[in-house]
Amino acid sequence: MAGRREQRKEQKKKARSAVKRNYWGAVSVCFLIAMLTTVYPVTTTFFGLHAVSGLPVEVPGTGTSDLANSDVVARLLEQAVPQSGKIIGRLPQPLYEAGGLAVDIGTSTGSFFFSVLRAVNGFMAKEGGAAVFLSVGVAIAFLGQIFVSNLLRIGESRFFMESRNYRRTRISKIFFLYKLRCFWKPAWVMLCRSVLQILWNLTIAGGIIKHYEYSMIPYILAENPKIGRKKAFRLSRQMMKHNKWKLFWLDMSFLGWRVLSLFTLGILDFVFVNPYVAGTKAEFYISLRRNYVLSRCAGYEDLNDSYLEHVPSEDELLISKALYDDSQGPYTKTTYFEPEQYPVFLFHIQPPVKAVKQPVRADRRYDLLSMIYLFFLFSIFGWLAEALLSLVKNGVLPEHMTLAGPWIPLYGLCGVLVLPIAGKLVEKPPLAFLFNFCIYSGAAYLSSWMLDNVFGLPVRDYTGYFLNLNGRIYVGGSVGFAMLGCAFLYYLAPRWTDRFLKLKRSRRILVCVVLVCLGIADAVFVFLPEVMPAWMQVDFLRK
Repeated sequence: MAGRREQRKEQKKKARSAVKRNYWGAVSVCFLIAMLTTVYPVTTTFFGLHAVSGLPVEVPGTGTSDLANSDVVARLLEQAVPQSGKIIGRLPQPLYEAGGLAVDIGTSTGSFFFSVLRAVNGFMAKEGGAAVFLSVGVAIAFLGQIFVSNLLRIGESRFFMESRNYRRTRISKIFFLYKLRCFWKPAWVMLCRSVLQILWNLTIAGGIIKHYEYSMIPYILAENPKIGRKKAFRLSRQMMKHNKWKLFWLDMSFLGWRVLSLFTLGILDFVFVNPYVAGTKAEFYISLRRNYVLSRCAGYEDLNDSYLEHVPSEDELLISKALYDDSQGPYTKTTYFEPEQYPVFLFHIQPPVKAVKQPVRADRRYDLLSMIYLFFLFSIFGWLAEALLSLVKNGVLPEHMTLAGPWIPLYGLCGVLVLPIAGKLVEKPPLAFLFNFCIYSGAAYLSSWMLDNVFGLPVRDYTGYFLNLNGRIYVGGSVGFAMLGCAFLYYLAPRWTDRFLKLKRSRRILVCVVLVCLGIADAVFVFLPEVMPAWMQVDFLRK
């Protein structure tokens, strides 16, 4: 037992050192994973990404509510077992609220499981139209779980495995499977893992055992994305043989940190605990991997990424790069040869040539035509993001999106406000995130107030969300936009601009003129009837 305790301490010490060397990268990765997947529900709850128990948020013009997960469960019980409503009603209010909060803290509102529960609620309530849209939302959530959430979890494992030895491991590493164009096999293996885990969970004890038995699969896929399902499961099973208790006690050793994080409203999870735990588990995998390879156990050849532990010297890299250039590999014409980063050109899986592009220049300058184009493009992107989110969470498409067209000008406005100061922020991602957060919060509050008090248009009430300001904005919304804003600043805007500049100048002008005319026409039809005196309005404006 003492030996195991010392081993845990050593793994934690190495993990803390790795996280300290690349602190902002580790925090950013865990934060992105929390926002894009269902892995860290405590973080998403306290950042206010969904309503809390007992305070449903009304979605204007839809007749539906954005319910907390606990309220979804309560409604399902009341519809399936009518007597359950009476039983729940007899519970003391503090106990009911505490139970609801526990469900909300421990689960994610965007998960596939709760999307299914919302659809079941719709069908049982005989809301035909809502049920159909909820079914579409379930399908989207299912595909998102397979091709986004599961693959990003593998990417997170890859990031922490590399950052142990490579201090400048980039945040974009979580997307490495998409860049390799190698995601069908990992998606299939992770889907099988999820299905088997759900089935084993029905036996309770078996679910716990299989959770630890399958726990190394994401790391195995992160090392070798082309491994087959049977081999991945066998390797994880063999590596965890006699090691399940070690990982269990490793998880228990973080229990105090988890409890302490609740008293800090999840902030401690965000700034320390999540990266610390992820780094320690990566260290645990590397330790198992090392012993497994040295023992020459069955299937060790599939653990074939030696550069996770062996950091090549500068001379080795120079020789390898020269040989690689002679072979005309996909990275030959790019600058992926940087110190303190994993040598991707030596990875045993190479991406197609068309997938390898020069790194984007986030600090570039944008001319007036590009700014106009990006304003409308990001406005459309924001509309699509909100529409998909509403479809998955509530089973409806939002009816009131300020304008009639498929765009939300608030996104475009905040996006172009960020671009002029890009050169000063790109080297400091935390400041870029904070700037996006502040820009959106101020603009969203002001636009909500104006739509409500000046134009009399319906606005969404966020009263049921955690950390909201007068029901007009809430922390989760600002955090979500700040993430999109950083994606816009670091990747989308440069890439979209590169493609836009390939057009002839006359065509670029034509595109901008058309977009501006459409935007003005949309604004006239939406806002003009609200501000004109009744005697000046013509019939088509009133309608």
